[in-house]
Amino acid sequence: MQIKLNYDRDTLSINLPSKNIQSILLPRKSNAPYNEFEEVKYAMEHPIGSKHLHEIVQEGERVCIVTSDITRPMPSHKVLPLVLDELHRGGTSDNAITVVFALGNHRKHTEEEKIKLVGELVYQNVRCVDADQGKVIHMGKTSRGTPVDIFQTVANADRIICLGNIEYHYFAGYSGGAKALMPGVSTASAIARNHAMMVEEASVAGKIEGNNVRADIEEVAQFVPIDFIVNVILDEKKRIVKAVAGHHIQAHRVGCAYLDTLYKVKVEEKADIVVVSCGGFPKDINLYQAQKALDNAKHAVKDGGIIILCAACPEGLGEKVFTRWIKEATSPQSMVARIKEHFELGGHKAAAIAMVQSMCDVYLASTMDATLAQSMFFKPFGHVQEAVDHALGVKGSDAKVIIMPFGGLTLPDI
Repeated sequence: MQIKLNYDRDTLSINLPSKNIQSILLPRKSNAPYNEFEEVKYAMEHPIGSKHLHEIVQEGERVCIVTSDITRPMPSHKVLPLVLDELHRGGTSDNAITVVFALGNHRKHTEEEKIKLVGELVYQNVRCVDADQGKVIHMGKTSRGTPVDIFQTVANADRIICLGNIEYHYFAGYSGGAKALMPGVSTASAIARNHAMMVEEASVAGKIEGNNVRADIEEVAQFVPIDFIVNVILDEKKRIVKAVAGHHIQAHRVGCAYLDTLYKVKVEEKADIVVVSCGGFPKDINLYQAQKALDNAKHAVKDGGIIILCAACPEGLGEKVFTRWIKEATSPQSMVARIKEHFELGGHKAAAIAMVQSMCDVYLASTMDATLAQSMFFKPFGHVQEAVDHALGVKGSDAKVIIMPFGGLTLPDI
């Protein structure tokens, strides 16, 4: 049986005997009756727990639209024109609007990347800037001790609109909603304090109730009120199949529930081998981002099994602290112990990978240098087929394999 997997901006094929394939975890098809434009428009015309956006804003107010950076698949260029139309309808002029890219702890954009994210027309008509951790306003602390340090352009705005896509997040439960503010436009120290709660048992993908990471994120919005959100759910081809708009919690929860109907996939039994693709660019732009698919895959593999991570990683590791942690590690177990003793942003991703490596073997099929991959405790392969053949040799001719072509999206539900 031949199976295609997305890899960077291309696809790769693997061949497996049908007898070995336990299941292929694919997203369910959406029954959305609208095209992308109509879906977003409908959501904005039917806000959840909120007035219409044009009824919220007033002429003369400074409006900040916070949206995702280039490491996220959020199609800002499709959503922003409709948001701007609503703002114009409410009397807001273009010179009162700023689009802020929520970098979190990621690198800054080039001007070409900004244009690609928002579209040429939006870029020409409204101010578009990256969040800057060096220019923040301290607004207090959450009840869990997280400093609320917000990029000043956002903090000083009269109205804040947050855009984003909703998908599973390995310790915040889901992306989207107030995550545009925390970690989106926060500081490294604030993000570190919030993310330190990732080691708690309830900090897992697909969980909100009792998840202190998510609760802390949403408490930030008490200091920096979010006036309106527009969140979208994407299919495996990154097309908008569902949009929700309105209140930053109520609308977000409706979006999360819809996501579950598409991407939470029942698995009756864990497999000997799991082959997981991130879903292609930008989800496998670097290892820092590819980690999310690996974390989803851990729910489908037996203890002592093998996960084959298919991730091109053209930008390598992707983050400085993450890189340092990996280079300083003596074993996966050393990183797990280190994160419990001292949380460091960036190191948390290295520790998350190490947690998976502590429970099973992880093969990495990528463009990354083999020596570098070995230093990170992966078994490196230049092509995913080589990794599959090797894994079958290790686990035997009767080994059961689960394939996750869109590992960044699908969440195995045991």
